[in-house]
Amino acid sequence: MKFLCMAYEEEGKLNQLSKSDWHALRQETLDYVESMRRNGQLIITHALRSATTASTVRIRNGKLSIIDGPFAETKEQLGGFFLIEANDLQEAIKVATKWPSATIGSIEVRPIEEELRMGGRYDDLA
Repeated sequence: MKFLCMAYEEEGKLNQLSKSDWHALRQETLDYVESMRRNGQLIITHALRSATTASTVRIRNGKLSIIDGPFAETKEQLGGFFLIEANDLQEAIKVATKWPSATIGSIEVRPIEEELRMGGRYDDLA
């Protein structure tokens, strides 16, 4: 089963890290990524640029709206993601708990839908 793990972080907290703390967190992350690749769990991972570089696109009643930045005003912004293979949600959560930046941010773990449902978008969810 595939799970998308979204890493949320506060840019301010990351910017406040000393160079040595940043390099340690970065290396710990790279090491964890490599271990997930070796054991076949990691499908893909990418960091995202600053939320200040984002644009949010909406179309309502045929009108286009483009907003600079992310849609939600929150302290934590989506900073990156990793797509993994896991047997179940519990295993995916276990993988997410080992992601290094979980100690200063949060990781949202969500199962992947292999295709859109015939009924409604979120019908029959348990």
